[in-house]
Amino acid sequence: MKYSKIPLSQTVVTLCKTHNVKHIVISPGSRNAPLTIGFTHDDFFKCYSIVDERCAAFFALGIAQQLQEPVAVVCTSGSALLNYYPAISEAYYSNIPLVVLSADRPKHLIDIGDGQTIKQKNVYGEHVCYSANLKLDLREGDNKLSESDLPIFKSIENKLERFLGLQKDIQTYNESEIHEALTVSKLNLGPVHINIPFDEPLYETVDALKISPKPFKIQNRTEKVDDFEIKSLLDVWHNAKRKMILVGVLQPNSIEEKWLQEIADDDSVIVFTETTSNLHHSDFLPGIDKMIAPLDEAGFKALQPDILITFGGLIVSKKIKVFLRNYKPEHHFHIGLANANDTFFCLDKHIKLRPNTFLNAFLPQVTHHTKSTYKATWLAVRQKRRKMQEVYLETLAFSDFTVFHSILKSVPKKSQLQVGNSSAIRYTQLFHIPKSISIFCNRGTSGIDGSTSTAIGAAVVNEKRTTFITGDLSFFYDSNALWNNYIPTSFRIIVINNEGGGIFRILPGHKDTENFDYFFETKHHLNSKQLCDMFGFEYIEAKDDKQLHVELESFYNESQKPKLLEVFTPARSNDKILLDFFKFVK
Repeated sequence: MKYSKIPLSQTVVTLCKTHNVKHIVISPGSRNAPLTIGFTHDDFFKCYSIVDERCAAFFALGIAQQLQEPVAVVCTSGSALLNYYPAISEAYYSNIPLVVLSADRPKHLIDIGDGQTIKQKNVYGEHVCYSANLKLDLREGDNKLSESDLPIFKSIENKLERFLGLQKDIQTYNESEIHEALTVSKLNLGPVHINIPFDEPLYETVDALKISPKPFKIQNRTEKVDDFEIKSLLDVWHNAKRKMILVGVLQPNSIEEKWLQEIADDDSVIVFTETTSNLHHSDFLPGIDKMIAPLDEAGFKALQPDILITFGGLIVSKKIKVFLRNYKPEHHFHIGLANANDTFFCLDKHIKLRPNTFLNAFLPQVTHHTKSTYKATWLAVRQKRRKMQEVYLETLAFSDFTVFHSILKSVPKKSQLQVGNSSAIRYTQLFHIPKSISIFCNRGTSGIDGSTSTAIGAAVVNEKRTTFITGDLSFFYDSNALWNNYIPTSFRIIVINNEGGGIFRILPGHKDTENFDYFFETKHHLNSKQLCDMFGFEYIEAKDDKQLHVELESFYNESQKPKLLEVFTPARSNDKILLDFFKFVK
């Protein structure tokens, strides 16, 4: 097997293997050649080559999102690693373990006017969980005496001994930093940065390792239930008449069914679930926006909980945020291993346990269920909203609203659904999604960049077939995502093309003006056909309801290529249809 001749490269690659970091996404470059040589010549690793670093990082994020284990991205020096930044920030706020391995120039070659050189040390600031800045190996020639050394060193043996001691210190330091970074990424479920200086020559190889890393015991995260914390929450819980549980982003199957049923059996508890929560029960309340948007003052007061418990990651619904900030619960407890956000400005306690671990400790100690009409009241509201939504759909012409209704009904059972940000995820939240479909969306920073790349990364490692639904601006923004040799033929993209950023028409602003169209909505007349031709996708289009239904009938059939369905919707009516919907279902 071939290894890079550089000991530092050997150390990084060997310790990645020690920590079971298997998936390595490499972008081409020269300064990172020692790492590329090491990873690609070892069958332990699954290596991918992605040219565009921004796409590469989001592709890796999609893999890590699915596997919930660290995935590495490898790049050359200079601006390359800055292109990782959007995915790094998404990983940070979404608690996804991503490992950046950036090659760098030696310290003495920085800020001397050489190309592809920037200040890479701690470049990601507070958006990574750990920054490791490794030290350059001493070169074999560094043990040679110079005339200036003679007064200090009495013999060649002394100089060689000093050299070997320094090299050992550097090796120990580098091993420690790499272990720390990889451990933090795994235990904290977040991004880390390992910056690795290499001096030329970069391409030399050897047939055997020069290094012998010290033994290292891999750490696993442990959870400890604090009985006092549980008792404190039990006291509040038993005294509350109206209890609300709000669930954000969760991995599928995060909570056992028996605990979901136990919660559902309590008439004083309502459970609001985001689409990205992947939680389902007949007594839970998905479709948060259509539940609360039509409420008046009396409705808000009737909904206001005494206690709020939150699980999972960030919340999509702006309406629930506004509601809970204006009608605060007396107590708010967040359950989860990651950081707790004081989203509603009333957080009492962060209990650092996985939701299932917490429920396993908490629910058996709940001694009684408070008699209440709280759940029954809001289940009745939910039923009314659903009926009114069906009636409303029958009144509508072809639009974003009707298209999402049709598309979401068509997604195959037992599959994965990746959703783009902005309007796409908000429309998705309004419709029923079957339990067998897993749903993901980049809600850490909620940007439109990288959603396609993330979906492709997720599709590569998930045995379930993947459908990705996105808006036009988000898709075109990340069009280099299709420059990827690993896309499964079962992968499906649906682009809702309403010729611009339609979400801005929903927000307050001066619509239907030249300034608005150009600078906010960014009107365009682009389509995806040429991209599909260039990147080897089968292209399909639909421009009305009848054509959409015809195309959806065969869209998910087996094919020799991945497919893209572009649905062209009218630009001017979507905002009014959506806003009128919230009035209609009242």
